[in-house]
Amino acid sequence: MKTKLKLSIGIGLLFVMIVLLTALGIFYINKLSTDSKNILVANYNTIDYSRNMEIALNNGIEHKNNLQLFLSSIQKQQKNVTEMGEKELTDTLSNHFQQLISNPEDSILLKQTRNDISNIMLLNMQAIQRKSNIANLTAQKSVFWITLSGTICFLVAFVMFVNLPGSIANPIRELTDSIKQIAAQNYSQRVHFSGHDEFAELASSFNTMAEKLEEYQLSNLDKLMIAKKRIETLIDNLKDPIIGLDDAKRVIFMNNTALQITGLKDEAVMGKFIQDIAVKNDLIRNLIQEMFVESVSQMVKKQPIKIYADGKESYFEKEIIPIRIVPTGETKEKLIGNVILLQNITPYKELDFAKTNFIATISHELKTPLSSIQLSASLLNNKQLGSVNQEQADLIESIQEDTTRLLKITGELLKLSQLESGTIELAIIECSPYDIVQYAIEVNQKLATQKNIQLNLQLSQNLPLVLADKERTSWVLSNLVSNAIRYSYENSAIEISVQQINHKVQFYVQDFGVGIAPQYLHKIFDRYFRVPGNRSEGTGLGLSICKEFMEAQGSTIHVGSDFGSGSTFSFELPVSDNTNIENSL
Repeated sequence: MKTKLKLSIGIGLLFVMIVLLTALGIFYINKLSTDSKNILVANYNTIDYSRNMEIALNNGIEHKNNLQLFLSSIQKQQKNVTEMGEKELTDTLSNHFQQLISNPEDSILLKQTRNDISNIMLLNMQAIQRKSNIANLTAQKSVFWITLSGTICFLVAFVMFVNLPGSIANPIRELTDSIKQIAAQNYSQRVHFSGHDEFAELASSFNTMAEKLEEYQLSNLDKLMIAKKRIETLIDNLKDPIIGLDDAKRVIFMNNTALQITGLKDEAVMGKFIQDIAVKNDLIRNLIQEMFVESVSQMVKKQPIKIYADGKESYFEKEIIPIRIVPTGETKEKLIGNVILLQNITPYKELDFAKTNFIATISHELKTPLSSIQLSASLLNNKQLGSVNQEQADLIESIQEDTTRLLKITGELLKLSQLESGTIELAIIECSPYDIVQYAIEVNQKLATQKNIQLNLQLSQNLPLVLADKERTSWVLSNLVSNAIRYSYENSAIEISVQQINHKVQFYVQDFGVGIAPQYLHKIFDRYFRVPGNRSEGTGLGLSICKEFMEAQGSTIHVGSDFGSGSTFSFELPVSDNTNIENSL
């Protein structure tokens, strides 16, 4: 039998029984109500009228009120005749009462009248008894039939409650368990339902699907093994080291190059937890460190890893690639493993070293002749060696400006090559903030005067000594002031301020020039970057070198800019433990 038909029959039968029970209740309640009304309205009223007539006789009908009460009651009684023989008794009572009115002293007529009243009351009492018996019988029938209907309804409902949910839920539960087995790739799972209902049809379709999936799995297993072997061969022959981990961080593959540079054997790592291998292998420990300590990967700047490979010291860039998928039938992404990829950048690093050495050599070689040209131009400007005309003086000034610019460029390139090669050494000493500011002012005063720019100093009194590389920090501040002058309008001002905040001394350089567009603000410290459309001279190295100088001292440079209104650059230095100095600019 179909499930839908089962539900329809069960619920329909229950509905019919409820309707029948309701109809029986309404029928018998109405019948009881009718029987009770007959007793109360007909017989009870007659008894009440007879009682009033007895009261009138007992009190004496010679009195007007009693006579009126008797007449009124007998008139009502004549209208309320409901039983057989009651009309004759009522007529007899009326005749005797008329005679009694004419002869009120006649005791026989009085007695006959009383007997007539008693006969009417007796007749109605008997009627009440008879109708009461009928009402009791109706009540018994109603109780019987309502009880019978209620019992049948209860039995039907109980049978449905016990059997119907299970007949629907059990096949669904069994089917759900089987589907879970199929989802777990147990394609040999089958469902067996007897009968010809919808669940049997569903079980048949499910078993057909499972058989096809099992057949598909068996038919594609060879293809999957071949594809797996191809991928393993490809990974093993890659020149870059690759390590594959599952979601529990167990090693699932490590190609030949990775085994070679780590000094491990394939059988010693396969299926092992990578953290257990890292306990005995420093290189593996360095590779997986950021996988277990998130703060390390967020805070430490990634540097190339030096590894001895191919008979020489090589450089590798590490990348940890998480493998995430969305399982079939789900919506949430799931991590199923990681791949550690080491890219060999040794050839690029060697080219970078060659470039750095080339720049350092060229910068060093150019610096000497440029300094000689600058000195010669200065001597030509000296009147003691002979006078020059105005055109010659202009040419000499142009030569001096160009040589100064070239010397600055070669100086920046030389500093850059020192930073890249790692040969630069910092000399952290106690120094005065006033000396650092004074150097920056002296170097840039001439340039500021040419553009009629006022350098405003705001220095706190009794600033403490700071720990810094005085030469390079002075160069950084001088470069920031030089940039502020270059990008400021003529006849404007630049604010240079130094103040102590807690255990730091902060340096600020603020200009009111063109400012920096928001889209370029995060790029200005990149090497060789220059804001597009800017006509100011420069190599794009100054701010990059400043940043690296300050980071080497454990500080950094902050920048803020309101495009069109100017920019502010700042950095901070730690305070020395010695006492404050008293001198100032």
